[in-house]
Parts: sequence; structure tokens; C-alpha cells
Amino acid sequence: MNMIAQTPRRRRNAAVPVLAGLAALGVATGTSAQTNDQKPAPPAVSNPTAPSGAATLPAAPEAAAAAPAAPPGPAPAPFSADWNSGIKFGLQVEGGITVNTLPPNNNRNFGELFTDDSNRPILNGLVATISRDVDPKATTTDAGFKFQALYGSDARIIHTLGVFDQLIHDRNQIDIVEADVSVHFPSVFANGLDLKAGIYPTPLGVEVIDPKANPFYSHSYIFNYGLPYKHTGALATAHVSDLVDLYLGIDSGTNTFLAYGAGDNNNRPGGIAGVGLNFMDGKLTVLALTHMGPEDSKRNTPFANSAMRYYNDVAIVWKTTDKLTLTAELNYVKEDGFRAEGYGAAGYASYALSDSLTLNGRAEIWRDNTNFFVSTPANYLDYVAAERGTPANLITAAAPTTYSEATIGVTYKIPGLPEKLTTAMFRPEIRYDRSLNGTSPFGDGKHQGRFTFAADLVVGF
Repeated sequence: MNMIAQTPRRRRNAAVPVLAGLAALGVATGTSAQTNDQKPAPPAVSNPTAPSGAATLPAAPEAAAAAPAAPPGPAPAPFSADWNSGIKFGLQVEGGITVNTLPPNNNRNFGELFTDDSNRPILNGLVATISRDVDPKATTTDAGFKFQALYGSDARIIHTLGVFDQLIHDRNQIDIVEADVSVHFPSVFANGLDLKAGIYPTPLGVEVIDPKANPFYSHSYIFNYGLPYKHTGALATAHVSDLVDLYLGIDSGTNTFLAYGAGDNNNRPGGIAGVGLNFMDGKLTVLALTHMGPEDSKRNTPFANSAMRYYNDVAIVWKTTDKLTLTAELNYVKEDGFRAEGYGAAGYASYALSDSLTLNGRAEIWRDNTNFFVSTPANYLDYVAAERGTPANLITAAAPTTYSEATIGVTYKIPGLPEKLTTAMFRPEIRYDRSLNGTSPFGDGKHQGRFTFAADLVVGF
């Protein structure tokens, strides 16, 4: 049935002394390692006339050291000389269709957000990107950036409040997916410190906004309802060792820009904290992250600045062989203001049948314990309106529901592409959704289960 929006995603309480603490710890770690592991070497004097790379000579006795010292050379440049050559430009387009075997009267596929339009093709996104990647192996400080803009249906869901709000008119909208700068400091911690600031996709979860990094066209319940999408703020990743990465960040919330009224739906910040573990030379990884902070809007809730929401996610990826990758995800979200919680788990398997064809499977169970999180916007503007705290019409189940879904499909990467065509993939899938606790959320609220058949095409330049 239709209900007025509660309010998806937002937050508070980050750990504030991020950079100073990480940097201090990293410098201390590096200094300690040098003190314990390095033996003092005999002093040496360089030969100023020798070619680059020539060996140094042992120092002469102290009595012979009367010659004036050579003037110091120029300090090394903080960034590589060919920095501009790393700048890249890209275009990508994704479109698809979802066929619902129980065509709903409202033309909405309940329980889905990005693929909610029933039985008609849609433009998910036309994406333009300019970027420069940071080199994680750089021996000097390296900087990069990314600016990515999207026009299409996906912008309805991932829209950042306060950015291009005036351009929201219909299903296809404009959104800034990413606009950030990144800096890598190689001398802080064993493997460096990475800082990112601006608008950026959340690091939580298995599935992501970029379609070519996902195994399926449709998304999991966890991605749709158990995670944030984007943040505006700063995130630090400390590569403490080959085994451990630490994450700490502060931001304005989920899908929000800065300052209440100009983009934020309340007056409090949020934050990210967690750890990444890397085993077996990176073939087994664990990423455990939490995002915390108020997520409700001051426009319609008196507790918006105090009620916390916690998004918690653990992603485990195991590349068992060159062909088979297994992934597990555990998810728990808690909303204090509305006393709501959701939780579940998903498992993925991907097997490369050839260089161009991969077989994918996903199975998932997710419980919406108070019927708060799982909904589908009835109209194109309702999702953003619900986040903003203005009236919105959301389709929900009649009662709290335990959702399950099983999806099987293939990713076909079209071979023999022209040089300028970097991506061309086709992803057909079959999906079955079912309520496990007797409710009937599908097919206009009359059925416990539903089959959908979907496919999309992703082309990149």
C-alpha cells in the first residue's frame, strides 16, 4: 500500500582528530622501524661530477675534509613530472529493461529502486568522467582527482541533496556521482596514507554505483536499503601493513551536501570507521565498515539532530582460483529515531567460463523488522522528497517482511572492440523474489513471490 515517506539515510558523530592522529602514528611507526632495523652506515660523500647512478666513495679521514661542501641540490618535486599525462576522459552509457511476470497496476517493481520501472526500457545513466588516479606505489607524494556527472534514471536515487536540486523534473535527472581530490603520502605508515575529500561513493558494501563493477543489472536488498550511497566529506585510509588497512572519515551524511537548508537535511555530521584485512597476497579480503550519524530530516522529525542511524557491513571476497570468486556480505542497519532495524546476508559466486563470458549467481535474505526501510517510490521525485523531509508517496509492504531473492545471469564482454571502445558488456538475468514470513508484498500486494527477467547493456569510451 502507499504511505507517506518516513525518511531514508543520514547521520552524525564522526571521529574528528583523523588526520593528525593518523599522521602522527604513521611517522612514529616509520621512525621506530628505522631505529630498530637499520644499522648506521659509514658516512659517504657523493661525487658531484659522476654520472647519475654512480656509486659513492667512502669518506676520507677527518683531516682531509677541508674542502667546502657542495651546495645542496634542488628538493625533489612533490609530484611526478608527467602528472598531466595521467589525466583520463571517459564516457559510459547504461540502459536496460526489467520484465515483471506479475505486471503491477502502478508499473513499479516493488522492492527495487534502480530497476523499479516495469516492462519498459530505461536509460540508467549517461556518465561523463575526467580523472587522474593516484599511484599507490609512488615513492613521493602523489595527487589525483575524479569528477563524474550522470544523466539518467539512477540519479533519482543517488542524488546529492543541494546539488542541482533545481534540475529535478522527471525520471531522467542530473547528478554529480563523484567530485573529489585524493592524495597519497607514501612515507606515512608502512604502505602509505590515502586522503580523499569531496563528494564520493560510500566504501561500504559489495555492490557499487558503477554498473560495470557489478555482476548483475538488478541490485540486492542490502545495496538498495541497507547501505548509504554517497558522502560529502573527508576519508582517510591508513595502509598500516600488508595485512591491515584502517578507515576513518567525517562527512555530512548520506546523499547530502554541506549545511542544513543548502544540502544537509539536519545539522549534524556523520562518520565512517572500520578495518580492511588482506590475506593470501590479496586473494582473500575482509572489509568491515560502519557509518554512523543522524539521517532523519529536521523538516518532519523533532529528533533529527540526535537520533542516530548505524549502517554496518562486512564484505568478504575470496578469489579461490583464477576462474572462481566467492563473496559473502553481512549487513545490519539500525535507526534510533523510528526504532527500526534491518539485517541480512548475501552470497555471490562468479565463474569465468572464458575471457568474455562469466556465470554469476546471488542468493540473499534481508529482514525489514519494522517495515521502515524497504519501499519503492510511486513517482519519480518521491525518493529525494523523502530524504529531504517533504511529502512523498512510497509503496511499502503491508507488514514487516523477511525478503529473499535468488538471481542467476551472465556477463558477456563483447570481444574485438575498436581501440577507443573500452567497455561493451551485456548482462541478462533471471531473478526470483519471495517473502519468507507469509506477507504478500509483490504483484500489487497480492503475491508472496515474483519472477523478473532483466538485461542491460553497458558501453564505455
